Amino acid sequence: MENFTKKLPFTKDMIEKIIEKYPTPFYIYDEKNIIKNAREFLKAFSILNGFKEFFAVKANPNPYIQKILKNEGIGADCSSIGELILSERVGLKGDDIMFSSNNTPINEYKKAFDLNAIINLDDITSIDILFDNVGIPDVISCRYNPGPLKEGNAIIGKPEEAKYGFMRNQIFEGLKKMKERGVKRFGLHTMVASNELNNDYFIETAKIMFDLVTEVKKKIDIDIEFVNLGGGMGIPYKLDQKKLDYNYIANGIKSFYDNNGFKNLKVFLECGRIITGPYGYLVSKVINKKEIYKNYIGLDSCMSSLMRPAIYGAYHHITVLGKENNPLDYTYDVVGSLCENNDKFAIDRKLPKIDIGDIIVIHDAGAHGHAMGFNYNAKLRPKELLLKEDGSIQLIRREETLDDYFATIDFNGL
Repeated sequence: MENFTKKLPFTKDMIEKIIEKYPTPFYIYDEKNIIKNAREFLKAFSILNGFKEFFAVKANPNPYIQKILKNEGIGADCSSIGELILSERVGLKGDDIMFSSNNTPINEYKKAFDLNAIINLDDITSIDILFDNVGIPDVISCRYNPGPLKEGNAIIGKPEEAKYGFMRNQIFEGLKKMKERGVKRFGLHTMVASNELNNDYFIETAKIMFDLVTEVKKKIDIDIEFVNLGGGMGIPYKLDQKKLDYNYIANGIKSFYDNNGFKNLKVFLECGRIITGPYGYLVSKVINKKEIYKNYIGLDSCMSSLMRPAIYGAYHHITVLGKENNPLDYTYDVVGSLCENNDKFAIDRKLPKIDIGDIIVIHDAGAHGHAMGFNYNAKLRPKELLLKEDGSIQLIRREETLDDYFATIDFNGL
């Protein structure tokens, strides 16, 4: 079987030199292409009035990555106090932060309020909780759940079965109540898909939101300042999938914008995966081969480092460095060492012959990769490296140690 693979920003020789200083496993991010992609994204959507991208921090909560994006004019979409503090440490505040949370503790609202972040409420009952316990912000947004008006997808589910957002009637009731209590500026938000690759999906979402903006003005005479169309833009994990067309989506959104006669309404997005996802890689070494009912390749990383294949059945392309042109004559399960049978990066994957010591690169791990790591089985999360534009390597997060793992336990009390 012919070996079709994805391009890499590094060679085997480069990775071998990196491993001499930073042993596997590790994540490595491609600064040059993160910046290139961010600029293409921003250029395409700049045709929309007042456009702003808020990077979904949960996708890759590393301050060095966030600082790169901040330098390109990208803000932060935060959903927890930790992400708010991370964004603050990078130098973001005010309208550069969108705080979209759910079931939100009061102290997290307070932090967002203190940063003058745009607070995006998920629930009509949160209005009194926020206003009575924290304060009344000048600007506020509401997350709209369109229910049966909009289909979700396999990852995020049907909107009417999701825990997020206001129903349509609650949008009118909530906005009116907030205006009566002194809010001056209003926004609307929605998020109804994850890893979606249909260009038209996002254009249709914009139409729904623009219609809602018009209806809000007509019914309760409130001018909406901005619409946040959310994120959910997918990336082509598989070789036969196509990348989303930024220009097509932007032009489609603008067409509906113009048809509604808007002039001052601002349009925002809060994408994460599509910004950094294709430009991060998990690098591991083969430490074991097992041949029983199936052929297994054991790595020095496991699903605690990258859990998407295990929990979503997600496909991540795999390259065996130095064997990119070898025929795919072998079928393997590529696994970790966790005591869970779903600890598998690939199942029945056609790959070249693999030997112990081979270097494995798992692609498209730049979003929801390290961020979703965990410590089950007392496993430790790996280090993160940045391949800088000048070719140098920077350690941007060290690996966890056993001292880190045990730091929250007082053994003296035993």
